[in-house]
Amino acid sequence: MTDISGYRAVWLLVMFDLPVDDADARKRYTKFRTELLKDGFLMLQFSVYGRFCPSEEASDVHRKKVRRAVPEFGEVRIIHVTDRQFAKMEVLRGKRPAPPEEAPPLLLLM
Repeated sequence: MTDISGYRAVWLLVMFDLPVDDADARKRYTKFRTELLKDGFLMLQFSVYGRFCPSEEASDVHRKKVRRAVPEFGEVRIIHVTDRQFAKMEVLRGKRPAPPEEAPPLLLLM
């Protein structure tokens, strides 16, 4: 968990269901997915991406980027959860438990 001097760290989760039924739709899907990766999102599952944000303000910046990248068709959902809530996520790989992704280390300048 990450908590630095009053900032509330959050994870921004993007879940999407986009059409891929023709070549143009696949291009839009690929472009959206590429934009998420360029903005520092990690693929958590197919069509579920997450990005750690050190504060809610940073989360707002990345939400706006996602909104701008959303293609014309399909459905995209954006959720933000606190780092503490994200750390409580139960991850199962097959029948074996696995830890959720960890927040990247933060550089703290004083």
